[in-house]
Amino acid sequence: MDNKHFFVDLFAGCGGLSYGLEKAGFHPVFVNELNKDAMNSYLKNRNHIEPLLKEPNFHEYDVKKLVDKKRISRLKKDIEENFGISFKKKELDLIVGGPPCQGFSGIGHRRSYSVDKVNLPSNHLFEDMAWIINELKPKIFLFENVRGLLNSKWTKNGKKGEIFDDVLKAFNSLPEYKVNHELIFSKDYGAPQNRPRVLIVGVRKDVDLANWEKENSNIAKGFLPKKSGGYPDLIDLFSDLIDKKFKNGGEKVKYSSDPKTEIQKTLRTLPNGEILLKGDPLTEQEYSKHSEIVLERFRHMIKNNGQIPEHLKTKKFAQRLLPKRWDKKGPSITVTSLADDYVHFSQPRVPTVREWARLQGFPDWYEFSGSRTTGGIRRAGNPKEGIYDRELPKYTQIGNAVPAYVAEKIGEHFKKIL
Repeated sequence: MDNKHFFVDLFAGCGGLSYGLEKAGFHPVFVNELNKDAMNSYLKNRNHIEPLLKEPNFHEYDVKKLVDKKRISRLKKDIEENFGISFKKKELDLIVGGPPCQGFSGIGHRRSYSVDKVNLPSNHLFEDMAWIINELKPKIFLFENVRGLLNSKWTKNGKKGEIFDDVLKAFNSLPEYKVNHELIFSKDYGAPQNRPRVLIVGVRKDVDLANWEKENSNIAKGFLPKKSGGYPDLIDLFSDLIDKKFKNGGEKVKYSSDPKTEIQKTLRTLPNGEILLKGDPLTEQEYSKHSEIVLERFRHMIKNNGQIPEHLKTKKFAQRLLPKRWDKKGPSITVTSLADDYVHFSQPRVPTVREWARLQGFPDWYEFSGSRTTGGIRRAGNPKEGIYDRELPKYTQIGNAVPAYVAEKIGEHFKKIL
């Protein structure tokens, strides 16, 4: 076996966590993701990394199909034969996973139609993840989820935090692991957004922690990296995408300038090392078509530091103007499934899919499958009617992702532990 660090990604979405880990030197050997568009996004961006992932044996849509002794035995055999990992010697490095979190988040709670969280199937997927960890026995595992998980109750009359207690219990019951957890903020790890995430890390008890102990990180008792900061201002992130000839509802298909900043250069670097320059194709820079009254509101916000005049206020959105530069507190936004919550700092429009992706650390060559946006029951589902499936348009896939900026820092830390 060479020096690669191998990992399995469960509930992978379109691949933000995987992409950050790959940048840190980890190599995917198996992926699970229920939504077909998100899985397509994941797979199409990994042809150059691991074409085997496209084969049926190396990806699975429904995690429930993995929770089966025969299926997991076959998976072990396939990974051993193709990647030289011995499960008998417990050589798999890492399993990561962020089970769907709509039932735990504030927004998800509003969309859950008063169904008790205990009755939402997606809220029990952490148990499946724990089962798979126990079967594959990686050296490290990482569970990630929304901050709302910390205070969630199974039922209306339940105890605050009881769901998180059960999640912790599931992972603490794995006999071979030391487990720690932390609430982190993405801006502390180089992401241009605040975005809090709950992280639970387990390190197998036989892993030599000598290198980790030298790190002196106090985050999750050293199982997660020290805060590093280093987030870009939005003008430095987006300035090369600003089209002076921008038209409402139009699209920009080529870069109008070379990269202007280091972060832009990084995001415009192809896997082969080539940097996308002025005149090269640009994808996902399609502008939403706004009505005249919305355009008026946006123009007013840009001219007046985000203020919305009374006659243009709506009940639906408390839209915010994205700042060109962060104040002393740093990034104050959180990327969600809706770009409509934010207005571009210099143009009367919401962010494009490409800008949304940059906020999460996806490079410009990263492609997304599916529709650009959708709404209503297609995006939210209706648990009361037994409709749990949700469409995942591009904005939602990106909004659901773990920021690659954060994942890369975590990956670098895990490599030191290993």
